[in-house]
Amino acid sequence: MSTRTFRITVRGAFDGLGEAQRAELLADAARHDVLHAAYTPEGHLSYDIAARPAFVFRFSDTGEEEEDILEATERAEEAAKAWLTERGYGFKNLRSSAEDLSQAPLGKRQRRAARSGRP
Repeated sequence: MSTRTFRITVRGAFDGLGEAQRAELLADAARHDVLHAAYTPEGHLSYDIAARPAFVFRFSDTGEEEEDILEATERAEEAAKAWLTERGYGFKNLRSSAEDLSQAPLGKRQRRAARSGRP
């Protein structure tokens, strides 16, 4: 059985932030810029608190079965909640989406390589 790779995106909005919390997020904003966004096992947070209170966590996970994506999504949501809670950041409207990369359609270059037998 092959290992499947999942990409999980957890979105939400900061809620009830105090001035100190907003200042802390603003001070660390460069590290969480969307231009540096990546799907990682530990999760990558991106936001632009100066523009709006929304945030996005991006997680990568793996599993053996198609159904493992549900557990991976649960783990990602719990990790996002834990990160926010540990820092005292209120949040709302948490929602997740997940993609099994083994089910993703091939791009033009990937189709060409597959036909030619190249990796």
